[in-house]
Amino acid sequence: MLGVESLRRGRPGRPPRDGGRGAPAVTAPGAPLPLLVACLLIAGLALLPVAYLMVRAVGADVAALDLVLRPRTFQVAASTVALALLVGGGTIVVGVPLAWLTTRTDLPGRRLWAVLVAVPLAIPSYVIGFAFIAAFGPRGALQGMLAPLGVERLPSIGGLFGATLVLVLAAYPYVLLSTRAALLQTDPAAEEAARLLGDRRLTVFRRVTLPILIPAIAAGGLLAVLYALADFGAVSLLQFDSFSRAIYVQYRASFDRALAAILALMLIALTLLVTWGEGRLRRRAGAYAGPVRASRRPATVVPLGRWRWPALAFCSTVVLLALAIPTGTIAWWLVRGVSQGAILRFAADGALNSFTVGAAAAIGSVVLVVPVALLVARYPSRLATIIERATFTGYALPGIVIALAVVFIATSSVPLLYQTLALLVIAYAVRFLPQAVGSVRTALVGVGPRLEEAGRTLGDGPVRAFLQLTLPLLRPALVAGGALVFLTTVKELPMALLLGPIGFDTLATEIWGAASEGFYARAAAPAAILVALSAGTVALLLRAEERPR
Repeated sequence: MLGVESLRRGRPGRPPRDGGRGAPAVTAPGAPLPLLVACLLIAGLALLPVAYLMVRAVGADVAALDLVLRPRTFQVAASTVALALLVGGGTIVVGVPLAWLTTRTDLPGRRLWAVLVAVPLAIPSYVIGFAFIAAFGPRGALQGMLAPLGVERLPSIGGLFGATLVLVLAAYPYVLLSTRAALLQTDPAAEEAARLLGDRRLTVFRRVTLPILIPAIAAGGLLAVLYALADFGAVSLLQFDSFSRAIYVQYRASFDRALAAILALMLIALTLLVTWGEGRLRRRAGAYAGPVRASRRPATVVPLGRWRWPALAFCSTVVLLALAIPTGTIAWWLVRGVSQGAILRFAADGALNSFTVGAAAAIGSVVLVVPVALLVARYPSRLATIIERATFTGYALPGIVIALAVVFIATSSVPLLYQTLALLVIAYAVRFLPQAVGSVRTALVGVGPRLEEAGRTLGDGPVRAFLQLTLPLLRPALVAGGALVFLTTVKELPMALLLGPIGFDTLATEIWGAASEGFYARAAAPAAILVALSAGTVALLLRAEERPR
């Protein structure tokens, strides 16, 4: 999940109506049977983990249900809700002002700040968490600097405060990018009219701009809240008991894993509740949606005046906490440990494994996405829409929930696949399939079926015409979708922990394992490689944003 624009493009839409007359067909008229069967199998594969979790939870005994109803479970639920609300509110407080400052004001170095405040999107939350622990933890870099003054140990930065701070710093770019996109696309005429009527700038922002931005803010806030609900790496490093950490602990500590399945379903219910609430808020705010900018005329630049220095201080503080401290801490520990050759070999193994599984998952997703996108684009129907939305099920759920379900399925039905690289790749390919569906579907609609029809008139069969004429034109969309799947796979943690073969460590698991044991120098090398591997995606996202629409 790397960019708001990518997620917007990937959202499943309603199929077009047949010339605007009547509802779309229930089935997929004209769709070849092999294509329809393949799409149904892919949709079933995407729905299987959730269905299996429900079956497993229903089969739980009374003792497991008693454990669910104990006060400790409700404490974990309350902690998870508190964390999600604090992270959602914090990301809005940080992201909305940054979006406005970098699009509508004369902030000095505005274009540079626009890049710097978005770069933390490329840094996984567990890397930021590791960096803060390594910098400010009881035995971190700050304690080492203060040791000559007699400071032997610093207070822990874990718990609710630490988890909230780290997740806000990791997730605020979602609100920033969605709000920034809305500001760039909205016609500024209404704001300018309000200014001509004598309203102050703050009044214009509160009465005109903010209501227009509510859908975009809600969309970014939803992503931030879902990020907090799904996060495992940061909360586990900071020792905060959320649902994701409780599920992992229960899975590792108990032979009977029915309780873990029940906790996973509780997390699913919480995720669906948040999504439903955001949808209602967005529908209510739809009446305030402003007109999309019809021209490239820029909005009037707001002079900051005496507020220039507080604005610069705000941007500098965010960049310091979200970017400078994590990268600086990683570099500091990397320099301290680089003399130990084992550290570099340790990171090299993880990089190779991450590249292997990421490339395989990207190829697998691209192979799976073509039939689904083809069905939706060429044979629109209610069935095609249901199939497309089914493929989004796994992506909307926390990774640890999907990983737990896949473990249950593998151990009970296909034990030969359990803890194999093939199972990990399949799970990644199915879960991150939606990241490629949107771009490929859009490309197919743009290409149209006429090339294939021309090829058929020349004697080519439908498969040959598609492979020779249409598929080459889809290459940019396939490469873009595959690259997004690759980068998301490389950063993913809980599925790698639960599904990876014994001894198969990725960059993510190496960082988490070393940081959990306090080996900060050992964690710095894979963290540096992972950040370097991920950072280019933000630059590509910003370049795409600046292109003419």
